[in-house]
Amino acid sequence: MKFDWDITNPHTIKLKVNSELIDVLGHVNNTEYLKWMEQVAWSHCDALEMNYQKWKQLGYAWVARHTEIDYFLPAFENDIIHAGTWIAENDKKISTIRKYQLIRESDGKTLVRGFTKWICVNLKTGKASRMPKEFSDSFKSAKM
Repeated sequence: MKFDWDITNPHTIKLKVNSELIDVLGHVNNTEYLKWMEQVAWSHCDALEMNYQKWKQLGYAWVARHTEIDYFLPAFENDIIHAGTWIAENDKKISTIRKYQLIRESDGKTLVRGFTKWICVNLKTGKASRMPKEFSDSFKSAKM
């Protein structure tokens, strides 16, 4: 099935909803979507060859400054979810905005959209810092 992604060719992973993720209302607990967003973001970092090991070598990391999630439809046990992510903005100074879209495989419906503003920090000081060239080169804004 071809999905109606917000951009062409986001980085995606496939997830299956198991029973442990279902809350008292009979659908996936809202906190799981945030975990899936983090999971697809890490997968994207791996695909860019900019994982945490590389960050440690460079002495910098990304930390979440602000996250927003819009929930449109629930997911249920045994649903297959395609989580997509991309870099929407990179100021090439201190921050990026990463967007997310989660789509249910069975009907192609978008369940969630969200974004996180990430801030570059120096791992030695823990303070916000200008991103190294490797970050600005690797975490490029996606072409819309």
